[in-house]
Amino acid sequence: MAVTVVVVDDQAMVRQGFSALLAAQEDISVLGDAADGVEAVALCARVRPDVVLMDVRMPRKDGLRATEEIVRASSGSAPTTRVLMLTTFDIDDYVYEALRVGASGFLLKDAPADELVRAVRVVAAGEALLAPSITRRLIAEVTSRRARAPRHQAVEQLTPREREVLDLVADGKSNGEIAAELFVSEQTVKTHVSSVLTKLALRDRAQAVVFAYENGLK
Repeated sequence: MAVTVVVVDDQAMVRQGFSALLAAQEDISVLGDAADGVEAVALCARVRPDVVLMDVRMPRKDGLRATEEIVRASSGSAPTTRVLMLTTFDIDDYVYEALRVGASGFLLKDAPADELVRAVRVVAAGEALLAPSITRRLIAEVTSRRARAPRHQAVEQLTPREREVLDLVADGKSNGEIAAELFVSEQTVKTHVSSVLTKLALRDRAQAVVFAYENGLK
């Protein structure tokens, strides 16, 4: 089945460009677009896309608040809507908070077209996606907060292998890459990742990355 997408940006040309690019892919279907967060929340409630390409800074309701509402509304239901944040600058102040409220990844708007298409597919598959510059900022941010936050007790519930998998997830590695590094099957990695998310009460891999850095596992 095709990955369904909604494009959200306050610039009409950006919306149209992204929509045309994605619609040209055989395995992606664009269900609509929105010019701000208010429109995005309403549209996603109607069409329930797999992925939302979400601009960060918009009028009426910004991408952060819209992401929070969309993720909350999608929680525990199928299909799960995942949000891929698009930003012009890798120093955007929303990066850390957006991941905390459920965004599945960040991508810079000037990324090549094929990278954007790949990002949609990666996020739709449940993987986390963070541009390298975003990851560096995230690490700096959570490191500064680490001293103020006690280590989560749920970490002790993880087996040594699950800790190992979480460490590799926090490095941004895919299931296939983790499987190759640990010499196990990809299905085994999926099972470990699912167990990690359940034990730590995390929504997806993006939140697992944040958790790992916050709790000194990286």
